[in-house]
Amino acid sequence: MGTHPDTDADTNTTAAAPAGHGGSAQRPVSTTLDARYSTPDAEAVPWSTAEDLLRRSEVFWLTTVRPDGRPHVTPLLAVWQHGALHFATGAEERKARNLAQNQQVILTTGTNTLSDGLDLVVEGEACLVSDTDRLTSLATAWSTKYGPDWAFEVADGTFHHPDGASALVFAVPPHRVFGFTKGTPFSQTRWNFT
Repeated sequence: MGTHPDTDADTNTTAAAPAGHGGSAQRPVSTTLDARYSTPDAEAVPWSTAEDLLRRSEVFWLTTVRPDGRPHVTPLLAVWQHGALHFATGAEERKARNLAQNQQVILTTGTNTLSDGLDLVVEGEACLVSDTDRLTSLATAWSTKYGPDWAFEVADGTFHHPDGASALVFAVPPHRVFGFTKGTPFSQTRWNFT
């Protein structure tokens, strides 16, 4: 793994880049390798590597908190755009009802192997997206990434599927992301956004 071009070699900390609405405009304010959980030859994973995985990954696991405090975990599809992960859910589904009470979430993705790959844990706050232009852009991204079975129209601030189902769309701009490389070397990288 190479060092991020903006990384200070002595501290393994990355300088901030301006945030914005482009697909990759949001950048971490710091990148840190946690030596306690990394092999001696490990280096911090560049944010660009993590962001590429967020774009390419097809399945994510969303963790929300039930009103009684118990966690709820479910697999879902997500799109990385505008510096945030986006997912959709029906308004009556458990995850949507949980988000009505507590917007703190974790999304995970990666590889289900021990000896290679990169796993990511994204922590943030889920915010409802209702802007028509943004939803239209996201609907295009969904069908481009997942194919025609995932084509949506936008109306009334939600996604609408041809089968009649509608879905709320949430954005999760990361507060913090953890990256775990596996194999040679093992490493733990932390990206802070706030």
